Amino acid sequence: MSDSDHAVVLIVEDEPDVAETYRLWLEDDYEVRVGADGDEGLERLDEAVDVVLLDRRMPGLSGDQVLERIRDGDLDCRVAMVTAVEPDFDILEMGFDAYLTKPVKSEQLAETVENLIERSEYDSLLQEYYGLVEKQATLEATKSRGELEESEEYADLKRDIDALRDDLSATLGGIEDDEDFIATIRGLGDGGDD
Repeated sequence: MSDSDHAVVLIVEDEPDVAETYRLWLEDDYEVRVGADGDEGLERLDEAVDVVLLDRRMPGLSGDQVLERIRDGDLDCRVAMVTAVEPDFDILEMGFDAYLTKPVKSEQLAETVENLIERSEYDSLLQEYYGLVEKQATLEATKSRGELEESEEYADLKRDIDALRDDLSATLGGIEDDEDFIATIRGLGDGGDD
């Protein structure tokens, strides 16, 4: 990871106007690279990239395929899916760090990038936990209570979160209030003073 003052953000987006908008929103605070499709995004990706903003539906390599290649390449970057694709239970198998549904606002995009850069400084256990909590929050925001209760994948996710929370509690010397802990983690990067 690069220093957060010189963080590199890679935007992989096939709609030129959208990519340019994101670039303009972020260029004052970050070095910004743009890939017009999955192949070009992978060409522009290297060890200097801290955050990838990745569209899911693109011609050629899809965002899902690009994400898989990023994770298979063991690159130390955070990935936010920024897409018009409504999340479904398939996201549980994906290795993203954040999921934003278009259209996004400039503040939301900037906060997500800042949050992901801060999270890159966490150890891998905390990153894994935060990623699972992000998936849980995404599903809870888009699925009905009934759909969640019927989903074995969602039940597995909750068990994984509980197990990781226990591991983190032991590692961090005890977490007295899980809800405060989750709120603190979620608050990082949202401008809060936690």
